[in-house]
Parts: sequence; C-alpha cells; structure tokens
Amino acid sequence: MQTILGHSVYTGTDVLENAYINIEGDVIASVTGKPAGELAGEYPVITPAFIDAHSHIGMIRAGEPSDEAEANERMDAMLAHADALDSIQMDDDGLKDSIEAGVLYSCVLPGSGNIIGGNSAIIRNYGQNTNDALIRRAGIKAAFGYNPMSTREWKGTRPFTRMGALAILRARLHDVQQKMAKEQAKKDADVTYTAEETVFKSLLKGEDRLRVHVHKSDDVAALLRFVDEFELKVVVEHTCDVHEEAIYRELKARGIPVIYGPMDTLAYKVELKHENWRNLKYLLDSGVEFGLMTDHPVILQKMLLFELRWFLRMGLSKQQALEIITRKNAEILGIADILGTLAPGKWASCVGWNGDPFSLAGYPVAVFAEGKRIYQDEG
Repeated sequence: MQTILGHSVYTGTDVLENAYINIEGDVIASVTGKPAGELAGEYPVITPAFIDAHSHIGMIRAGEPSDEAEANERMDAMLAHADALDSIQMDDDGLKDSIEAGVLYSCVLPGSGNIIGGNSAIIRNYGQNTNDALIRRAGIKAAFGYNPMSTREWKGTRPFTRMGALAILRARLHDVQQKMAKEQAKKDADVTYTAEETVFKSLLKGEDRLRVHVHKSDDVAALLRFVDEFELKVVVEHTCDVHEEAIYRELKARGIPVIYGPMDTLAYKVELKHENWRNLKYLLDSGVEFGLMTDHPVILQKMLLFELRWFLRMGLSKQQALEIITRKNAEILGIADILGTLAPGKWASCVGWNGDPFSLAGYPVAVFAEGKRIYQDEG
C-alpha cells in the first residue's frame, strides 16, 4: 500500500486538512488522518483528477492540418452507427498537455455538423491505444439549431433549415418506431433493422441517451417536443446562448441535465449572440443538474480548470467549483462509481498541486492515475 499526504484535500464533496490518501493497487482504500502505507508524496493541495464532459480531443489533433480532422464525417447527415472511438488517435499531443494539467478523462463525441453524429467514448487520456483507453459509452451525439443546417455542401441528404433537419430526424425515428410496434404486435413478424436503425431502437427503448448540441432557448424547446413525442432520454449540451431562467427550470423539472460551455470563446455565429459569462446566473439559480465542457479544441482541454473562475465570481466556493469538473461531470456521464471523488473504492486518480490550484502560480507537480504516478513535474 502507498500513501500520499495533502495539507488540503478537495475530495469532490468537501475539504479535508492534513489528510492521507491510502492507495491499495489501483483504488483508494481510505482517506484518513493517519497513513496506512509508505509515503509516496506530500503536497500542499490534492484534488481529484479532472473530467472533461464533452470534447473532440484525439479527433481534432494538435499539429495536424484541419483537413485531417475527424470530428465530422461528411458522407451523410444521419450516422447513428458511427463511433467516435474509431477516429481517436492517442498520440495527439493535446492529451499529453491535458495530463500535465490534471485532466485525465475525456468524453469524446463526434462533431455537430450532422443531425446524428454517432456514439461517444469516455476515455483515459493516458491510454496506450484506444482499446486500452476506453472506459464506457455516454450516449449518441445529436445536433439541433444552426450547425446541422450549415453543412449544406456536404454529401448526402442535407437540411437547409431547422425544420428540415428535424423533419429528417423525426422521419427516421417514426420509421423505427413503426417497426418496433409491428414487432411487438406480432412476435413472429419478419422485422429486420439496419445497423443505424438498431441505434434508434435503443434510443426509443430508453436504453441509450441522446447528447444534443443546442445553444438557443427555442432549439431546447424543440428538443423537448421530441422528448415528449418519442419518450427520449437526453442530455442538453452547450446552451451558451440561453439568457433566461425559464428553460433551465423546465429542464430541472424534467430531470434533464446540462453539460454547459465552452466558456471564453468568440461568439462566432448568430446563435451565440447572447453568450456571456453572466448567463451562469440563470443556470445556477434554476437548480438544474449541470457539468462543464471545454469542447476541445474550441477551448483547449488543459484550460478546463480556468473556466471555473466565472463560477467563483458567481459566488461558488472553490470546493463547489471543483465539484463541477469532478463529481458532477462523473455523475452525468455515468462514471460516478469509479471517478469524480476521492473516496474508498474509487480509482486512485488524483492531482498533487504546488499550492492553490486557483492561483495563477498554481500547477500540478504530480499526477496519479489508477494508483500510478504518470506525471512528475521536473521544475
């Protein structure tokens, strides 16, 4: 057993002083006031490893020209059976930068150029290859609003308007719904599903979630009509243009979480004209469940922690802010049983800091992943 000491330990739920994290193999055995093993490190501050809940890291790669990026497949607007994992390359230097910044886990999704982009992948940023990196899945990527109607020159059937994009999606869901009804009505019915239809079937049965890119309130409202019509389970992604509280209150009432962000970006399209850090007031006041993203490379993943400064300005404590990129992201992604907090039985993945992480002079001096030290600052 090995032990690391933190003079201040942010556990993901509270703050402990002079606490020992005792590690057995790849998991935390205990967090106590006494060491239970050989001291492997002593740090002014320890935090859980950070989790980016929505990114394109490994698909849009550092040092490669834009025409080699793989976040969006342009052959058709509907690609439910595509898999983000197939386009991730673990030699992306962005992953190394993230590890040094304490961001060890990413939910990687296809981009938002398609109405349905494909499956997500939650990965270890330190994986040797994509098979080793994969942890779990976290839903099927979809896009509402401007993005899928902006890709008219791409191949396949493409919409020119919001109503066109949603008509394509509604028709596909309806067709699969009809097949399912026929199959249920007559057990020996000759019903077959394509690879893509199998994904839609899992969505209609509530076995999988749609992770829906959406920025504006009316586009969220359109998504809620789909939720009602097809009884879909969804996670709302972005909402950076939402500048009133009502839509967040409705999401809270329905139990639909939000993965917010990215922050600190240029409002480069009309549907972001109301984007402002002050919109966080509506998110926070509503009480909706939420996490935070970088949308890497829109915001570099290594800058995930710096987005939290806006939440501090909104009155959250440092512990409450850190929960967003640890415990809350883990809960929304469905990995809270293994990550997100420093607690017995969880993966021993944590970050040792030279001081206050929220100081401009603060930086990680050691990073542990599943009990192994994978980064040590050499000064």
